[in-house]
Amino acid sequence: MTVDSLETLSFEQAMAELESLVKRLEEGRLPLEQAMAAYERGTSLKKYCEQKLQAAKMRVEQINMTAEGTIKVEPMGDENL
Repeated sequence: MTVDSLETLSFEQAMAELESLVKRLEEGRLPLEQAMAAYERGTSLKKYCEQKLQAAKMRVEQINMTAEGTIKVEPMGDENL
């Protein structure tokens, strides 16, 4: 199991690690202590990924341009994700 600091991970790396942890937990073969550590790490990774997605969403909202070429901030609805 990778123990990199969350701040050093890209979104893609964090998601890959999270997917790997979920797969290992679903197999049900980890000893209790390793399963608990994997669950804790997975929870942290999930929160980190959610924060990265929220930051990306906010950037997209700030970058929207009108037909005239001016920047217009329009909230992006969840249905567009």
